[in-house]
Amino acid sequence: MDNRPIGVFDSGLGGLTAVRRLSEVLPGEDIIYLGDTGRVPYGGRSRETIVKYAREDMKFLLGFNIKAVVVACGTVSTVAMPVIEPELDLPVFGVVKPAALKAARLTANRRVGLIATKASVKSGAYEKEIRRLDPSCAVLSKACPLFVPLVENGRIEKGDTVIETVAAEYLKEVADFGADTLILGCTHYPLLMNVISDIMGNDVTLVDPGAETAEYLASELMLRGMLAEKTAPGLCRCFVTDSTDDFYASAELFLGRGIISEVEQVEL
Repeated sequence: MDNRPIGVFDSGLGGLTAVRRLSEVLPGEDIIYLGDTGRVPYGGRSRETIVKYAREDMKFLLGFNIKAVVVACGTVSTVAMPVIEPELDLPVFGVVKPAALKAARLTANRRVGLIATKASVKSGAYEKEIRRLDPSCAVLSKACPLFVPLVENGRIEKGDTVIETVAAEYLKEVADFGADTLILGCTHYPLLMNVISDIMGNDVTLVDPGAETAEYLASELMLRGMLAEKTAPGLCRCFVTDSTDDFYASAELFLGRGIISEVEQVEL
């Protein structure tokens, strides 16, 4: 057993969708969450900058003696993981492998769609992992750079003309491709599930990387004997790199319920 906390980080608040699922499957675990809200989004940055930011995020979390870390940022998982993972002496879980595994299992027509940031799409990480799992799968990737800022600003509801117009334009190519499974390749995107599902139709299954990673982490910690040995609900401490003003209102969009014990602004 291991009562040390789990570290989770993202470029903004999208990683809280992974925290939400973690709190459901591992209710006794303490979580340290870092949202780099002062530099969100990462998706349009260079590879060198993304690696630099990821190292700074990890250095901060390591100060809390964490037992494992979830890279809840799709961009970092696809671009920086191969660089930073060998530098760390603890289990590191990105969102690519769990989401790709789920998509490869679910697709019936072997056509998988991926929507993600520009950097994630450019990396080709999801495509490589899906084809490694099932070489017969065809994958179509589409960058959706406006989704993160729109989600961070609460533009997530059906009936919102702005998000519906943007989503319809982004998703047309994926729909025309005929994908029966769509990976929401950024942890911000699950907040757009209702909008995306309405456009894609009920025959397309949506894969939430944050939720899949949380469940994958739970099984791995169990196998490694690293689960917390306590019955009280775990605490979630949040840290952001921009102002904490209106944090709780924004965080509630991602979490759906209050599990955060405190929030603090920090410098990396």
